[in-house]
Amino acid sequence: MSELRQSAKWQWLLSGLALAGLLLFTALGIWQVGRRTWKLALIEAVDERIHAPPVTAPPLSDWRRRPASDWQYRHVMVVGRFQHARETLVQAVTEQGNGFWILTPLVTPDGMTVLVNRGFVPPERADRRTREAAQLFRAARVVGLLRLSEPAGRVLRPNRPAEDRWYSRDVAAIAARRGLTAVVPYFIDADPAPNPGGWPLGGLTVVSFPNNHLVYALTWFSLASLCGYALVLVRRR
Repeated sequence: MSELRQSAKWQWLLSGLALAGLLLFTALGIWQVGRRTWKLALIEAVDERIHAPPVTAPPLSDWRRRPASDWQYRHVMVVGRFQHARETLVQAVTEQGNGFWILTPLVTPDGMTVLVNRGFVPPERADRRTREAAQLFRAARVVGLLRLSEPAGRVLRPNRPAEDRWYSRDVAAIAARRGLTAVVPYFIDADPAPNPGGWPLGGLTVVSFPNNHLVYALTWFSLASLCGYALVLVRRR
């Protein structure tokens, strides 16, 4: 009799675990289906923004009227003068190899400051004096993609403002380090355009959104099916 009670306890325990797994994995699968729908909509929206005609880069007054995500990857245009003496080098890994992004402040006629990612340079071109031909001091028109600030740095490589070592394009921290004022909370990745002297090299922005949610959903639903099968076996015995 005690053996029967012990067996019944194990049956209920295994049944509970199988049922919990069934519910959990089913919920995760449904969540991934929703994530896939969201990701497809995001990819479609970003693709439309990238290929749309450029609009004027938003000042702070316009920026605050919409969520920041609505501005991400919009094709924008801004006119102003570069402050090359205040440029910042941000470490980068591109199809050209290791090097730096060149982020240069651009001040518009109304006093707004925008950080512009003019492009990539290899380590031997990090010194501004090796790129004097590209340091234009007349009014410039920049067209590119609006990008959101990348605060803090990378997971294992945080930015070190005190040492002027940058691993991400943190607009607020870079602006504070360079003493910039009236800085908008985004930067612009300049469109491909030949700079005098060939550097910085633009057009290396990679716009890619991994979309593995269908694989994840099928995995969770498969695990849910196994738990359901296990539940049936336990109850039959």
